[in-house]
Amino acid sequence: MVLSAIPAVLLGTLINILDGISYGMIIFPSTGVFADLGSMGVSLFFVSTIAVQFTYTLGGSSFAGANGSMMIEVVPFFHMIANSIASEIGEEHPREIIATTLVAFAASSILTGLCFFLLGLLKLGTIVGLFPRHILVGCIGGIGAFLIQTGLTVSMHMSEEDFTMSFETLKTMFLDHHMLLLWTIPFALAVLLRIITHKFHHQLVFPLYFLVIPIIFYIVVASARLDLNKLRTENWLFDVGSASETPWYHYFSYLDHRLIRFGALWSTLPTQFALLFFNILHPPLNVPALAVSLDCECDTNKELMGHGYSNLLSGLIGSVPNYLVYVNTLLFYRVGGDNRVAGFLLALSTCVLLFIGVGPIAYIPVMVVGALIFVLGIDLVKEALWDTRHRVSRVEYVTIIGIMIVMTAWDFVTGVLFGIVVSCFFFVVQNSQVDCIRSIYTGDTAMSAVRRSGLQRAYIREVAKHTTILRLQGFLFFGTISRVEETIKGLFEAPSWQKNPIQFLVIDMVHVAGVDMSAAEAFVRIQRLLFAKRVVLVFCGFSDDSVVGKALQNVGVLDAEGVELFSTFNDAMEWTENEYLHSWFRSHPLEPPRTLLPVPVRRDPSWDVHHIADPFAVSPRRSHIWDVGNKTIGIEFDSNLSETDLTSNPLNTLSRAFPWGTNDAQKFKGIVRYFSRLIVPTGHILWKQDDSPDGLYIVESGVLRATYKFRNQTQSLEETMVSGTIAGELSALSSLPRNATCIVEHHATLWKMSMQDLDKLRRDEPALSAWFIQLILKAGKTDYDILLSAVACRQ
Repeated sequence: MVLSAIPAVLLGTLINILDGISYGMIIFPSTGVFADLGSMGVSLFFVSTIAVQFTYTLGGSSFAGANGSMMIEVVPFFHMIANSIASEIGEEHPREIIATTLVAFAASSILTGLCFFLLGLLKLGTIVGLFPRHILVGCIGGIGAFLIQTGLTVSMHMSEEDFTMSFETLKTMFLDHHMLLLWTIPFALAVLLRIITHKFHHQLVFPLYFLVIPIIFYIVVASARLDLNKLRTENWLFDVGSASETPWYHYFSYLDHRLIRFGALWSTLPTQFALLFFNILHPPLNVPALAVSLDCECDTNKELMGHGYSNLLSGLIGSVPNYLVYVNTLLFYRVGGDNRVAGFLLALSTCVLLFIGVGPIAYIPVMVVGALIFVLGIDLVKEALWDTRHRVSRVEYVTIIGIMIVMTAWDFVTGVLFGIVVSCFFFVVQNSQVDCIRSIYTGDTAMSAVRRSGLQRAYIREVAKHTTILRLQGFLFFGTISRVEETIKGLFEAPSWQKNPIQFLVIDMVHVAGVDMSAAEAFVRIQRLLFAKRVVLVFCGFSDDSVVGKALQNVGVLDAEGVELFSTFNDAMEWTENEYLHSWFRSHPLEPPRTLLPVPVRRDPSWDVHHIADPFAVSPRRSHIWDVGNKTIGIEFDSNLSETDLTSNPLNTLSRAFPWGTNDAQKFKGIVRYFSRLIVPTGHILWKQDDSPDGLYIVESGVLRATYKFRNQTQSLEETMVSGTIAGELSALSSLPRNATCIVEHHATLWKMSMQDLDKLRRDEPALSAWFIQLILKAGKTDYDILLSAVACRQ
């Protein structure tokens, strides 16, 4: 394992050398008392890198081959802190300035460590899941673009400030022959490497390639007898200057409490907190992005705590903040450094670098570094743009490109913020285009699962056309509620209203995930419109203490006049149907028999019912209800009033249960003797699911409720049976187990034909039995059609 890790260790060490020289030299400002502190900055870089590398290797990171380094992005903030301290103390006290600045740098590392540790300890790493995956991919592409730009600046020995997307820069790159050679050679080497690795996949190809480049370079130099100093002057080799003359531990001599000016240190707190905020943005993005690139799982909370330990350790030994480096770790893995042995060896090799100093870097060809940076930059851009082109939507792809452009033109954090803002914008736009109206239909196609007498059902089926059901879905917010509001307003426009005047508007929100304030206030406007039109607004599919219920409760719509709330769609439809029945009975000049009165729907007695006064006032709706009622339940109603004997007997109940058989009154009288009368109290269980059938029942008064339990225990269906309906008929006729549990919901009077009486009817009077069974099957088919419709409406 040690031998297999050597290529990765060599490559990791090379990267640390390059980063140490590139960024360590600029930790301090290049002017004033800080002008000669480049070598001290390199020492701080390596000390911080060693601290983080040992922390990750010894278990601080879930990534076995994690590479840590100084947090490069802090350099601009460090310059602000250093300049602020120098201005506060005065240039005439150089040692005090340097000492206070070093303490400020170490304090930033300690603050960063505490913040990371607390984030991990409080399990706040899961907040990373809030970042959409395509934003992370955009960040990967942005890092790749940054690396390509860095490869150009390193190859041409230009500062980042001088390298701008301008005509002057392009002129320098392409028209200056020397500059053209400086960057095209490493770029060509990077492209050549990718061509080679496309065909040969061995992990040693990569490190061997970068070992061969300097060998060939020095063969050419020796053959042409070129001067190394001149090559450094012309930027073919690195020029480290006097950085190798100062020992790495020199910065400890400044850590004297007598030299620290705490007033100046205190004045840097605003910058420190800005730096802290900036620091904590990176690991929560780098960690999941790295997990995506390596196709592995990681515990973000553990990574945050590991970052906390490494930064606390670095700060306590006087060094600067550090973090897991996405680019370095990815490259380390790709050349075989996917184990802790490789990570430990890398930490040891970095210690050796710290003691050796930076002198050997002067003999590394710049093209090696440039080619290395170009390779990884091209890989990451390809991963973001090419590999995802068929895996993301067009909007997500545009977002990825936008993040890359913003990160290249501005900075990393701005690119992330841009991605978040653009993603939120596109999310709103896309969800605004999604139709939040799942379906819309009238009450005659979505009746409740209540068994009623045939004539009452015929009446309800006709008048329920005045009930409109609007089923909503998704999350209702300002982008989608306008469609709902416009649809409801359209129902009250002249042509639609004249064709079908609405009495009840049922809004089913069982598939609604939430309602924002704009949508909730829209329902207030809808309620006012409906109230002016004397239409009852019926909500269903949620409770008043649910997320949706609380949102509507906050704007007061649930307490408004003419608004009803039911937990299920079936309860809502049952209530509207009962209101239609009550309305017809109230409009009839005579008192109806007790057995004909519809039973109120089940509901929580703590809920307030807001009735619109006389909802069926003189109007086309009232006339229609009156006419339909006279033609349906009016026949049943008047025939019962004409009976001289209103005492309980099965004949009246049978005639209501089978209205299509009233022409054969004599046959009804022949069947009556096979029934026995039962009076059952509320809560009595008539039968349980899977019980053997004991007969069939006809309800004279009261309410029965059947509960159907399916194989999926979370699903069930309830069916209500009121006066004039049949219960348990199919199980009795087929002699199969009961398919539901039936209880008495309201005190009931029943007429029962037992299994023995049913068999006796078949034996003694087969013709009458066949006629009666045909009536039952006809009623059963109608009832089950209604039940299936109720089930379908729940989807």
